[in-house]
Amino acid sequence: MGLRFLNTLTRTVEPFVPLDPAGREVRMYTCGPTIYNYAHIGNLRSYMFEDLIHRHLELRGFTVKRVMNITDVDDKTIRDSRRAGLSLGAFTEVYLQAFYEDLKTLRIKPADAYPRATSSEYIERMIRMIATLIERGHAYQAEDGSVYFRISSFPAYGRLANLDLDELRPSGRVASDEYEKESVADFALWKAWDEADGDVGWESPWGRGRPGWHIECSAMATALLGDQLDIHCGGVDNIFPHHEAEIAQTECCTGVPFVKYWLHGEHLLVEGQKMSKSLGNFYTLRDLLDKGWSGREVRFALLRVNYRLQLNFTFAGLEDARTALGRIDEWVARLTDHARAATGPESHPAFEGERFEAALDDDLNISAALGVLFEAIRETNRALDAGILTPGQARAGLDWWSRLNHVLVLDTEAAAIPAVVTALLEERQQARLAKEWKRSDELRDQIAALGWEVKDTKEGVKLTKKAA
Repeated sequence: MGLRFLNTLTRTVEPFVPLDPAGREVRMYTCGPTIYNYAHIGNLRSYMFEDLIHRHLELRGFTVKRVMNITDVDDKTIRDSRRAGLSLGAFTEVYLQAFYEDLKTLRIKPADAYPRATSSEYIERMIRMIATLIERGHAYQAEDGSVYFRISSFPAYGRLANLDLDELRPSGRVASDEYEKESVADFALWKAWDEADGDVGWESPWGRGRPGWHIECSAMATALLGDQLDIHCGGVDNIFPHHEAEIAQTECCTGVPFVKYWLHGEHLLVEGQKMSKSLGNFYTLRDLLDKGWSGREVRFALLRVNYRLQLNFTFAGLEDARTALGRIDEWVARLTDHARAATGPESHPAFEGERFEAALDDDLNISAALGVLFEAIRETNRALDAGILTPGQARAGLDWWSRLNHVLVLDTEAAAIPAVVTALLEERQQARLAKEWKRSDELRDQIAALGWEVKDTKEGVKLTKKAA
């Protein structure tokens, strides 16, 4: 059936056809972090689903040009930088670098660009866009000196969030970057400077001030990707007002549809509850690493449920992720050993066809895709146990896994074996040759205490690094 996504704008599953006349390039904008704190696992789940989209598009032969914005000026960054007694730039830089570290730990593919809202080129573009909106009657400067978008000038406002504006409570103007879904308000494009802003501000035709959150994304997206995008992603909490505002202000500037496909990831629960510091279930990636979990275990746990479904993040789920990754590692190791005698790949039913890719084509059905992988693992492990899998078929299995792993990125990183472990392993081999079984077991326990697992198999001794 081909690649298809559920488009939030139309609320239907649609075949994916890029705007590129050649049908190969995809322009994709993904909402990035507001860098006033460390990203929590709910944020990271959104970045994971965006990574899955990017990687699967590449697997399907598309060239992806992806931009992820960095919000380094808004109500929260200014508030918290002043509380910390730091300049806005010094304060946000700490969390920006932490964000980049998180992406690397979770093996999230880097975007082509990470534009920062405070960059002078984007501030200038925001000012030009606001001037255009004023000129065309879509915006006005109010008594407080701020510039607001006039939502009554854009009849399609509310379409993305499926809001009936006639039934919602009018609330005049809203200067805050975020407001309730039940409100219908002219939103701030440019905020006049006040004392709470401290030394943060830029000069504009409307006086000193700073941009509103919504205009930042419109300016950066169109500057780097053009007036029309193929895909725009984010969490469901971004639909209104943020993405609704992006559509209105951008289309009133350009005169063309802004985004063809809108994709939104659902919220994450923790142990069945909404994540909250007051409940003690608020976790950053650093918190989980400190508890002994690895980046790829967290990646698997965040990846395994379809982006449109709520994910209940639990520590039992992390245990399941560790077990699943252990199964994959053992399977890959067995295939690698068996494939050494291969002269070339040979076909095997488990590795034929495109069932994995077809599952992801269906609006990123990752559960079905992982089901294809683990079905292949079960089938070929049974064939290995029965001695009927050929070395060539094992080689085909490794090639198949390599293709899948371009999307999943769940491979283990080879660990260097310490000299002390190598020495103990050699001593254990000598003990086994001498049939000193008690000594052999003692040496295995010493090796285990150093973080390595020894398995005696019919193919020989296997040494693997234990999961963190």
